Amino acid sequence: MASEKIVLFGGSGYVGSAFQRLLRRRGIPYVAPSRKEVNLLEPGSLARFLGENKPSFLINAAGYTGRPNVDACEDHRTECLLGNAVLPGVLAGVCAELELPWGHVSSGCLYTGDRGPGPRGERLGFREEDPPNFCFRTNNSSFYSGTKALGEEILADAGGCYLWRLRIPFNEVDSPKNYLTKLLRYERLLDARNSLSQLDEFARAAFECWERRVPFGIYNVVNPGSVTTREVIELLERSPFGGRLIESGKRFAFFPGEEAFRKVARAPRSNCVLDSSKLQGVGIHLEEVHEAVERAWNQWHPEAAA
Repeated sequence: MASEKIVLFGGSGYVGSAFQRLLRRRGIPYVAPSRKEVNLLEPGSLARFLGENKPSFLINAAGYTGRPNVDACEDHRTECLLGNAVLPGVLAGVCAELELPWGHVSSGCLYTGDRGPGPRGERLGFREEDPPNFCFRTNNSSFYSGTKALGEEILADAGGCYLWRLRIPFNEVDSPKNYLTKLLRYERLLDARNSLSQLDEFARAAFECWERRVPFGIYNVVNPGSVTTREVIELLERSPFGGRLIESGKRFAFFPGEEAFRKVARAPRSNCVLDSSKLQGVGIHLEEVHEAVERAWNQWHPEAAA
């Protein structure tokens, strides 16, 4: 792998930074250009940059998520559409012309709910081949979810491409984009069951798809299992950091139900469970979700708040 060179787009973002940490730790040469260095929406600029750098693989972690959350996408629809639907199409065209394999960070927010109970009472997650049920075509989705679904539609026939579905990223470092940080800072929480992606494991597993040369296609890159918001808070309260929070008087309040939450949220939210068995089937494994959350709380770095 030492002879490989990677191009990483979106390297300054929350997800892109995790890829940068991974590549640096492994000593893999890469370049993560800024927006000033290459116009990702302009095929000529993109092709020139890739031609000059001659990468063996491209990672696209660029997109539009909104700050502080997806509610902002309702006000910035043009940017959201360009970043999440148009950009993947431009990349697909240029990468196909250059015969350059690549990976795209997609999202699990194309779904809501799950596939029902399994044989042991667990909630069965959506598989990669299940059609989205939280998008412009099928449901009253958020604008963000709708654009991410369009991005996947555009890439449906793209060859030489991985689509890595990320779901509610978190790790042990306090950050505005970290799911755990949001739970600490929101005044009230919605209790919902979801799949989650430990951020650094996500980056490692996604890149491992390329390292192992597994078949191109869609992969749900989530920690196995699912967890409710209350369970995440219970794991927090059992951690050293959570114990100190409780001693300081911190209490967590929950909405009485989803209807009450919808009265204060501008955009509908995707709460869903994804099946990660396809990824496990090619030999790539992530830690069970409760264990991953517990580990993050036990290693929490509140001093790193952004």
